[in-house]
Amino acid sequence: MFRDGSSLKDEGIRQILVDKETGVNYLCWKSGYGAGITPLLDSEGKVIITK
Repeated sequence: MFRDGSSLKDEGIRQILVDKETGVNYLCWKSGYGAGITPLLDSEGKVIITK
C-alpha cells in the first residue's frame, strides 16, 4: 500500500500558495504548533512559476 504524506496521526493541512508578484509556487504544511514552507520544484530542480 502506498501512502503519500506523513505517517503522523494528524497529517495537518497542506496548501499550495502562489506569490502574486513573482508567480513562485510554495508548498505550505501546518500541523499543530508546527509549520513549514518550501518552493515547489519541477523534475529538473527548477522553481515552478505560474504566469
